[in-house]
Amino acid sequence: MIGPAAPRVAVVTPVFEDRAASSRVFRELRETLGTGLFIVAVDDGSVSEPLDYASIAAAQAHGVVIRLRRNVGHQRAIAIGLSWVADNVTDLAQIVVMDSDGEDLPQSIPDLSAPLASPDVDVVVAQRRNRVETWRFRAFYLVYKWLFHLLSGRAISFGNFMALKPAAMRRLVAMQELWIHVAACVLGSRLRVAMCALDRGPRYAGQSKMNFVGLALHGFRALMVFADDVLVRVGIACAAVAALSVGGGIAAIVLKLLGFATPGWFSVAFGILLLMFLQTGAITLMTLMLAGVARSAATPGIEYRDFIDEVQGGDAQ
Repeated sequence: MIGPAAPRVAVVTPVFEDRAASSRVFRELRETLGTGLFIVAVDDGSVSEPLDYASIAAAQAHGVVIRLRRNVGHQRAIAIGLSWVADNVTDLAQIVVMDSDGEDLPQSIPDLSAPLASPDVDVVVAQRRNRVETWRFRAFYLVYKWLFHLLSGRAISFGNFMALKPAAMRRLVAMQELWIHVAACVLGSRLRVAMCALDRGPRYAGQSKMNFVGLALHGFRALMVFADDVLVRVGIACAAVAALSVGGGIAAIVLKLLGFATPGWFSVAFGILLLMFLQTGAITLMTLMLAGVARSAATPGIEYRDFIDEVQGGDAQ
């Protein structure tokens, strides 16, 4: 256990096959935060470039490297890192979650953390001003935010880069949703969230491991956190379409009885409307049943220690 003399700021960052970029991030973190820094680097099952404690020691910083048994993805890696900090580090003023590739600039941490001084703020998240990304990524990101708002009723405009108070961290690690999507978990936690506009930097080294399929899956996982809301909204939309098809069918029958329908028109129109009603009715029942199952099902707890292979560092337990 790291006791009361431990550093005051813990930085949790996942690393996957990115030793060069992460080593530079560690050095810049040490320059920015000084001796009050404690780095928790979660090596997400790297094979060709496994991270070790020497990278942190070379930056003259305190910290640990948590080596995972296998690759679990950056969201679960963050959840494991936060869970380890909650169990092993005391006397923290704040916890920072960031990526290790340089796109989350260490020099931005003082600005990001400043709003935590307010007693009415539990979490501060980075809202991007300038992005060093392709137009395809930006277009997909806009579509993702629009769909997320439409299906969940919530707005999401931030990622993993955030600063938390210790109480907020303990609340998040108690939520199973943290293992699915960190940003969506923050939205659903009912914590008091403040936004901080920051620029996004370029990668320090290497290429991004995230492709289009990975980005799409990341977006779907955010919706999974609010599965109840999504299912109910889809059910309501299907019920509305079913009601419109019933109204259209009644109108078609009335027109047929009044003699306004041309030969063959009624059978085609009524058949299409009947098919729409049956399909949307079935989807409505299925979504409402799934929503009920999602509410009543108990999610088994996840033991983060089962994923840890070893913890390296002079400050490790």
